[in-house]
Amino acid sequence: MPDDAPLPQAGTRTTVSRAEGATHDAGLRVFFTYRDLAIAGASGGAYGANVIRAIPGVHAQPHWHTHELAFQMVFILKGWVKFEYADIGEVTLHPGDVVYQPPMIRHREVDHSDDLELVEITSPAEFVTRVAE
Repeated sequence: MPDDAPLPQAGTRTTVSRAEGATHDAGLRVFFTYRDLAIAGASGGAYGANVIRAIPGVHAQPHWHTHELAFQMVFILKGWVKFEYADIGEVTLHPGDVVYQPPMIRHREVDHSDDLELVEITSPAEFVTRVAE
């Protein structure tokens, strides 16, 4: 480690989350399932990371909302998703596309494919979501 590198926090250690045997569970949105990638536990809640999959045939009821967090990034693995943002309008994301959602940006999910799969990274891991006008 370089002399000027920050030291790891006490109690942290390398964490592995294996795909084999992983489960997807209910979470924030009823039309998705979530695979916790163990980042929240490893970082003491400072960060969260999930693989999120669409539940085929179940779709969003578009409503504007905000998230009280410092960082949110979405990376599309499979399928597509259409979001609408207060600052840039509608955007459709496909595999390999990434969106950074600024803190408190008013947004909504408009639609997604039945095979949507994405990675979402947030800071902190747990955050408040509020319905917006």
